[in-house]
Amino acid sequence: MLYLLYSLHAHFSALNVFRYITFRTIGCAVTAFLIMYLFGPLFIRLLQKMQIGQVIREDGPQTHFSKKGVPTMGGVLILGAMTVSTLLWANLGSSLVWLVTGATLFFGLIGSIDDLKKVRKQNSRGLSARGKMLLQIFGALAVGVYLYLHPVYDGHLSLPFIKGFRPDLGWWYIPFAVIVIIGASNAVNLTDGLDGLAAGPLVISGSVYVIFSYVAGHAIVADYLQIPFVPGAGEVAVVCGAMVGACLGFLWFNAYPAQVFMGDVGSLALGSTLGTVSIIIKQEFLLAIVGGIFVMEALSVILQVGYYKISGGKRIFLMAPFHHHFEKKGWVEPKVVVRFWIVSIILGLVALATLKLR
Repeated sequence: MLYLLYSLHAHFSALNVFRYITFRTIGCAVTAFLIMYLFGPLFIRLLQKMQIGQVIREDGPQTHFSKKGVPTMGGVLILGAMTVSTLLWANLGSSLVWLVTGATLFFGLIGSIDDLKKVRKQNSRGLSARGKMLLQIFGALAVGVYLYLHPVYDGHLSLPFIKGFRPDLGWWYIPFAVIVIIGASNAVNLTDGLDGLAAGPLVISGSVYVIFSYVAGHAIVADYLQIPFVPGAGEVAVVCGAMVGACLGFLWFNAYPAQVFMGDVGSLALGSTLGTVSIIIKQEFLLAIVGGIFVMEALSVILQVGYYKISGGKRIFLMAPFHHHFEKKGWVEPKVVVRFWIVSIILGLVALATLKLR
């Protein structure tokens, strides 16, 4: 919306700044943060009034039972802040902006249904695993098919640290995209188990993808750095900026001890945002690096469940997801969270280093 002010730059030269993606990305991030900061307290009181509180899994750490009843579904405000700021600052003529926003809101809808079922039943079981997966496949498939049929896209992959090698998956790129988006969505969902644990790495991952989106949409820079040039991808940086600002604002209230949790409505949606952006800018494998914390958490659950079944009841970790393992070892919650943030920052720097190591 504000992007249209650029059309008046001939009369007011100062409006020329709205032409620049960098300016609008920063403006979008700040706007999303302010929406979260200003409306956060009111939204938390509303959740309390509606008695939408956190439901704790019965087999979880004993320290988590004190969190029971803390307002959840804070992701609704996160998605609201992201959507409003994106509509204000992005070029709404970009189909890629609408694609990312649509995917985010659809996965947010899945998460909200899941959260409401948990609150209504007062247990940690919401949507059935099959029902949730079918809805996720539908949403991710829509993204994969749209991009595969898009005239500027193809089935080629881009690999970090390797230049000049871009294998072509053909139509298999569609199921690959589905796996990436669903995997990212569920990985963030599994990570969201401690105060600020998911929000911190989301800020870091989103910031890295702001840079990669901008670079991917700039023909000269993309060619120089030998990464795939994607026309229009620069506008995706604005959406990533919205996610960074909204998650920073949410972290203000979600930091230990949390006043509100994002719930599945937030974690599933934001994970799908990362997955969709990585597909759009052709940096799918980079997500395994920049989102290494999310990957680690998801793998810990897969390994734990698999080994438990194969070994007849034995466990690799004291508890999965991985962050609970450290809690069981006696680490206090803030220590686990901050150390995971540190690891996430290091992984983000490694991801940025791949811009030159190709």
